[in-house]
Amino acid sequence: MTTRRTWWRTGLGVVFTALMLFPVYWMINVSFTRDQDMRKSPPYWFPVHGTLEGYRAVLEQQGPYLATSLVVGLGTVALTVVIAAPAAYSLAKLRPRGGGVLSFVLLIAQMIPGVIMAMGFYAIYLSTGVLNTVPGLIVADSTLAVPFAVLILTAFMSGIPEELLQAARVDGAGVMRTFVSIVLPVSRNSIITVSLFAFLWAWSDFVFASTLDQGGAHQPITLGIYHYIGNNNQEWNAIMATAVVASIPATVLLIVAQRYVAAGVTAGAVKD
Repeated sequence: MTTRRTWWRTGLGVVFTALMLFPVYWMINVSFTRDQDMRKSPPYWFPVHGTLEGYRAVLEQQGPYLATSLVVGLGTVALTVVIAAPAAYSLAKLRPRGGGVLSFVLLIAQMIPGVIMAMGFYAIYLSTGVLNTVPGLIVADSTLAVPFAVLILTAFMSGIPEELLQAARVDGAGVMRTFVSIVLPVSRNSIITVSLFAFLWAWSDFVFASTLDQGGAHQPITLGIYHYIGNNNQEWNAIMATAVVASIPATVLLIVAQRYVAAGVTAGAVKD
């Protein structure tokens, strides 16, 4: 009886997984399909006469967009960790006055629609000359990641044993030395988690990119896909190939960092 239940649940899980992943499969299938086979009825369920023309077009035309997204993503990760890690350490262990209010403000900040924040950034960037620049886009994307990062890191750092920090102080370590030598290495899983989410948010951002970098010389891949669809609405294999290539970095990062993310997200949920 138990075996039957297990197989029933497994089969149901496989069906639901297949339904959710079918759009991804169809995107890959279309990316290898020739233009003359695109409107065939019924369509090919597999790329029978496969072609790499779409991927050649992507590598020739979308390379600069991919490079810009990589720079923006890594810059967002660096800025997020530099700001969020010390802030979380302060809230978790130094307990500054007004720390509870700050945590509440960070929680509220995550509820502000991105469009509203983009309009605010646009007005600021227009007057400061940062509009249509990569650093400006990095700062804007970081505002999405920093509140989340502070909350995750605070939850984890609150669970670091006080005895460990006291031992460091006895050995003569100051606040900064304790933070760098003890807290950061112990918080590795949570730092990897927030870094991954910060990169994914920056990589997939369209609202900030279209508002703050629409006329920039270096634009991210989301704008590259947007312009590409507008200019090549008949070349669906190239459009889908662009989507596949743009998904590869995020997929690889999720696979590589999966075990760290699982540990980092649940960090601080249970106390000894």
